Amino acid sequence: MPEVVDQVALARLYGEPLFALPTDLYIPPDALEVFLEAFEGPLDLLLYLIRKQNFNILDIPMLSVTRQYLAYVDEIRSRNLELAAEYLLMAAMLIEIKSRMLLPPRKQEGTDEAQDPRAELVRRLLEYEQMKLAAQQLGYLPQYGRDFLKAQVFIEQSLQPRFPDVHVVDLQEAWRDILKRAKLVQHHKITREELSVREYMSQVLKTLQGRRFVEFEELFDPGKGGTVLVVTFIALLELAKETLIEITQAEAYAPIYVRLAYTPV
Repeated sequence: MPEVVDQVALARLYGEPLFALPTDLYIPPDALEVFLEAFEGPLDLLLYLIRKQNFNILDIPMLSVTRQYLAYVDEIRSRNLELAAEYLLMAAMLIEIKSRMLLPPRKQEGTDEAQDPRAELVRRLLEYEQMKLAAQQLGYLPQYGRDFLKAQVFIEQSLQPRFPDVHVVDLQEAWRDILKRAKLVQHHKITREELSVREYMSQVLKTLQGRRFVEFEELFDPGKGGTVLVVTFIALLELAKETLIEITQAEAYAPIYVRLAYTPV
């Protein structure tokens, strides 16, 4: 039993109270093992290895990168075989690229330049890095539930709402307001009437045929509207201009007469 019994024990070891931490505490390496899946896939791991050591992504040292990649794959293969499957596929691709680099270079079709076995891998890495940076920029945007929450306000209402009373005078004023607004939005349709001066010139000539004199007022029909009167007057002026009719008046304020200036055949 410990000499001091009035202190609170920090812990119990095999049923015995422990009042002080041991100075020779030893934890075996396998006692606590935490493995974090820090990479999102084989391309993410490759990009990490290249960027960490400041390698030129257009000129990847395949030996160094492949060795480090295989070391990581061996680490995760013993713990998560399902996760290691796609990493093993990429490892096979790296080994293939490395073996192709040991062979004599093969020229591309139609060119004199040798084909780089790393070209396809570089293209995939650049595309993945571009998408990863775009995803990070999207992640910086505010998200609902992470950066902000929707404000909700609860307003207690009575079970039986009371509406305001409406009087007859209120209905009358509302009806007058509707009529006033209806007058403001009325449409006035204007149609264009096609009238021919030449046609009315012919009508005037037909009216004057066979008659010696015709009073000026007889050539106009007020019942057809002001537009027809204007066109008829213009037709008379055109006929007088072309010397087809004569307009005469005996004296001031006397009746005005119209007659043909020629004798029809």
